[in-house]
Amino acid sequence: MYVCLCKGITDTQIKDAINQGACSMRDLRAELDVASQCGKCARDCKSILLENMTSSQAAAMATAQYVAA
Repeated sequence: MYVCLCKGITDTQIKDAINQGACSMRDLRAELDVASQCGKCARDCKSILLENMTSSQAAAMATAQYVAA
């Protein structure tokens, strides 16, 4: 199913990126360029990201310290 119509990105491509180590929207945007135009796909991308993260990725995300840019 197409998630990002602007860039023609499917849910399978997003899942593949997650399996290869993407663990944030920033990673998905850098690798696939999703949510960089109209932004309507951002919510769906984030849902797919959270559903498909491995437990080690989820643990790393939960313990990560975020620094304001």
